Amino acid sequence: MLALDLATSVASAPASEVISQMVEAIFETVVASRDVLVKKDTFKELATYLERIVPILRELNKKTVSHSESLNNVLEILNREIRSAKTMTIECSKRNKMYLLMNCRTIVNHLQNTMGEISRALGLLPLTSLDLSSGIVEEIGKVRDNMLGAEFRAAIAEEEILNKIETGIQERNMDRSYANSLLVLIAEAVGISTERSALKKELEEFRSEIENARLRKDQAEAIQMEQIIALLERADAASSPEEKERKYFTKRRSLGSQPLEPLQSFHCPITGDVMVDPVETSSGQTFERTAIEKWLADGNSLCPLTRTSLDTSILRPNKTLRQSIEEWKDRNTMIMIASMKSKLKSEDEEEVLHCLKELLDLCKQRDLHQEWVLLEDYIPILLQLLGVRKPEIRNQVLVNLFILVKDSDDAKERTARADNGIELIVRSLGRRVEERKLAVALLLELSKYNLIRDKIGKVQGSILLLVTMSNSDDNQAARDARELLENLSFSDQNVIQMAKANYFKHLLQRLSTGPEDVKVVMASNLAEMELTDHNKESLLKGGVLGPLLDMVSHGDVPIKMGAVRALRNLSSLPKNGLQMIRAGAERPLLDLLFDHSSSTSSLRAHSAATLMHLARSVVFQESSQAPASLLESDEDISKLLYLINLTGPDVQDSIILTFHTLCQSSSAINIKTKLIESSAVQVLTQLMEHDNPNLRANAVKLLSCLIEGGSEAISIKEHVGQKCIETMVKIIKSSSDEDEIASAMGVISNLPEIPQITEWFVNAGVLPVILNFLRNGKQNGPHQNQVIENAVGAICRFTVPSNLEWQRSAAEAGIIPLFVQLLESGTSLTKTRAALSLSRFSQSSPRLTRSLPKRRGLWCFSPPPETGCPVHGGICGIVSSFCLVEADAVRPLVRMLGEPDPEACEASLDALVTLIEGERLQNGSKVLTDADAIPPIIKLLVQPSPSLQEKALHALERMFRLLEFKQKFGASAQMPLVDLTQRGTGSMKSMAARILAHLNVLHDQSSYF
Repeated sequence: MLALDLATSVASAPASEVISQMVEAIFETVVASRDVLVKKDTFKELATYLERIVPILRELNKKTVSHSESLNNVLEILNREIRSAKTMTIECSKRNKMYLLMNCRTIVNHLQNTMGEISRALGLLPLTSLDLSSGIVEEIGKVRDNMLGAEFRAAIAEEEILNKIETGIQERNMDRSYANSLLVLIAEAVGISTERSALKKELEEFRSEIENARLRKDQAEAIQMEQIIALLERADAASSPEEKERKYFTKRRSLGSQPLEPLQSFHCPITGDVMVDPVETSSGQTFERTAIEKWLADGNSLCPLTRTSLDTSILRPNKTLRQSIEEWKDRNTMIMIASMKSKLKSEDEEEVLHCLKELLDLCKQRDLHQEWVLLEDYIPILLQLLGVRKPEIRNQVLVNLFILVKDSDDAKERTARADNGIELIVRSLGRRVEERKLAVALLLELSKYNLIRDKIGKVQGSILLLVTMSNSDDNQAARDARELLENLSFSDQNVIQMAKANYFKHLLQRLSTGPEDVKVVMASNLAEMELTDHNKESLLKGGVLGPLLDMVSHGDVPIKMGAVRALRNLSSLPKNGLQMIRAGAERPLLDLLFDHSSSTSSLRAHSAATLMHLARSVVFQESSQAPASLLESDEDISKLLYLINLTGPDVQDSIILTFHTLCQSSSAINIKTKLIESSAVQVLTQLMEHDNPNLRANAVKLLSCLIEGGSEAISIKEHVGQKCIETMVKIIKSSSDEDEIASAMGVISNLPEIPQITEWFVNAGVLPVILNFLRNGKQNGPHQNQVIENAVGAICRFTVPSNLEWQRSAAEAGIIPLFVQLLESGTSLTKTRAALSLSRFSQSSPRLTRSLPKRRGLWCFSPPPETGCPVHGGICGIVSSFCLVEADAVRPLVRMLGEPDPEACEASLDALVTLIEGERLQNGSKVLTDADAIPPIIKLLVQPSPSLQEKALHALERMFRLLEFKQKFGASAQMPLVDLTQRGTGSMKSMAARILAHLNVLHDQSSYF
């Protein structure tokens, strides 16, 4: 059981201090909840509820002057339960995944009790005497109701695993296959790889928890964990083959070489046979369970031995005797298996055949016997027997090998290592019918092991034999051959051999003319093959597309399924996707998606995924190719959007990815417009609430893409309410998908700067969340630039000059120095957005600058006057007046004027120009001169961007009114200005001429004006 510390009493500390400690404990719990490896959703839900308590506690803290005994009692309960939740969360964040799974019932029960106690405590608050705000009172009621309604429980998969473990322990199930399947279930439940190394590592960590339990003096837990380990260590991943071999031979050598006779106590007094399930009766005598139950069922009420009366309700398992019998059986079986090897080398073929059958019987009895046969190294001996002349022996060997290698990676590996082992099995493919069937079944099982696939393909003639078999009249052998070819196709080299053996020609023929069941199998083969790009292209050129599309349009569901899955595989090559679009594949796929009467959910999922591949091919097509387009019909787009509300996550995800992909194509503008007109925004905002993380993430990405640039943003405001805003903030806080986070911040960045929307974001606390990403290095990853760009863009909305309160909040959070830093290190878009925000801040600086204090008394005796801002003339600061000079932003902005991106140059120029507006012209121009800003501004006159040229002209026109600047920089500006009077737009010609007049190059009455 997980250890928990005891909460301290609130009686020993002031209420305000206890409340502060509780708030701190809640934040520590929230942080720790992110590190819990199992039951993440449960701990996340707990953290969410605890966070909602924080405002309530802070409000209570304001009322502690009038706290009563009843309030004290409430605080004591809350303190105890919050600390208990913190302890549980922190402890679980340090535990092994497997350990947490085994204790998931205890964990959820504890958390459920904690939630109940907190809810109860909130219900005991003396609300009438506390004078709390109506909003807090309402929130207390909501939190209490939500907590009462919350249900924490172990998931169905977790309960299934725990039940299997309990059953396995009770029934002393030592089968390897049971342990293997159980370990795979555990791996899938806790999210670890099913690779042997990962499973072994997890098991070793779990074993270490036993010692931790002993250190905590929790003997019951230690014993329970040892029982679980004993069950799971039968799995292949629990120990390496070398470790198993060493353990086995240590035990086997201690047994001697002669079998032992059973002890008299092993025999059932009723049947005389060695007992399997011995049970003790009320008379103290032991019998085989089935024998004594039959004795009692026949009406006997006395003990068969003592003749005393029996209590028929008492039949206690004699576990000690049962264990002794099992150990005796295991000892004799070990000795028997070890001694049989010599018989297989006998010259007497009948003896060999008899020995093989005995060996098969032993292997069928228990998985453990199969393991001992492997450890005795029978595999090479059996493989060599495939070279004997007697067909019956070869057939029996193939049967024995099949049962050994089935579900055993160790046996498959030993087969792969054996000299000529695979070659000997392949030879059997060319022999009699029965032997061929057994050989192909064995090779099919072996092909599940990657190393053997290549070996099968390398054996001369193997592929040709299998292709021939796949076309045979024996249905089972043909199916096995086709499935084996499918497995072998995961190797490029094997696929080449299959091509040489005319398998693809055979496949095409079968797709066109074969019976329906063969069409399904051949299409499934094509669906599962790991084909090279060359083979995918060759198959489509070879004519496979026509039969597949015909199957999609006219076949029944199994045929459609096979064909669509094959198209999905082949369409992953963009060249093929384009060819499919030109062949009209889009229509039957859409028809399958829209057909709810006869299409299954799985069929629609594969159709949607194939459509997504086609969309990708549209994006990757070369400009030299005849253009191929997808989803040109407004009706199809509307239907697909409508379908999102009617299908499962797989189909929804593929449709959204299809739209998102097409939004990157040459027809992006049309697609975006059609999607917005078809109410895509409303659909996507609803999907942002979806439980499926992939679907939610892709919905956010598509939404960000649709409103990127802001051209359509104003039309979506009706679908973006406060709940949508809160959801986006929640995604940024909780998502582990960096691309989703970047997209969510992209949505925030591109939403129209409507005050109500921004106010919702402020209330949702988004600003510190976004800043956290910029400050704490959370943007390290493949999408780091996009995260930073969109984070800076999202913050821009809080810097509008029309709302000083938002600007102050942003400045107090430390945004200005951070943005100045990004002017040097960010991408071009990041710099542009940072400069835009700084420009907005700077527009507010003049009204926030404080006047210098007037000097009083005799100047000669007063302290030296305080130096004012060189631009604004008063007392400036980064936080108090957002001053660019105080923030050391001027030189970075000047350096940005040399950026190749005109938008970045324009944003930096906009920020710098705020320093020379109005009466700040003289002072601001001096600061810009000191920062070497004038030469790069003059260079902007020759930029190809008219907008940038015009802004540079406006800045120079103001500064060249001043004699000092005309004299210093006028000469270098003359030629670009003269050029603009010749080639510029109408307004630029006039402005350039006006500046030339300032420089005395043109007369004021010139025709240029």
